[in-house]
Amino acid sequence: MRWWDIDPVLELEKDLFPEDAWSRGMFWSELAHSRGPAATRRYVVAESEGRIVGYAGLAASGDLADVQTIAVARDQQGSGLGGRLLTDLLRAATAFECREVMLECRVDNVRAQKLYERFGFAPIGFRRGYYQPGNVDALVMRLTDPSASVQGTEING
Repeated sequence: MRWWDIDPVLELEKDLFPEDAWSRGMFWSELAHSRGPAATRRYVVAESEGRIVGYAGLAASGDLADVQTIAVARDQQGSGLGGRLLTDLLRAATAFECREVMLECRVDNVRAQKLYERFGFAPIGFRRGYYQPGNVDALVMRLTDPSASVQGTEING
């Protein structure tokens, strides 16, 4: 993901996550940490026919990575794009030499939970009222050894 991707990403973000969409500033802040030798973030976009149809981001700190976001346009859901985006993030976690990857997922997002489980993520707890303003709980999931789960194709950075 580059700075010129932020506006189309924001459109998709607002469509998919209307209650708790990220702001332009949040994306800028994350991208500021995604380039150069001291990078601790990996953000990618997926395009189809000239439009952004998905994006994902990962933050790394020491030997722990955190999936910050994964989003797939409604007309692309079920196409395998989410898995390809997650694969790219797990490759990045491996490159960052992370031994574990964590994430939070809305408890009502069963489709995403199934995706994460296919990659080896396991539930380890809940965060009550994590998603605001809707006060929706988050399921916390963890993957140990992301390098063992990597499969699929590359996504554009």
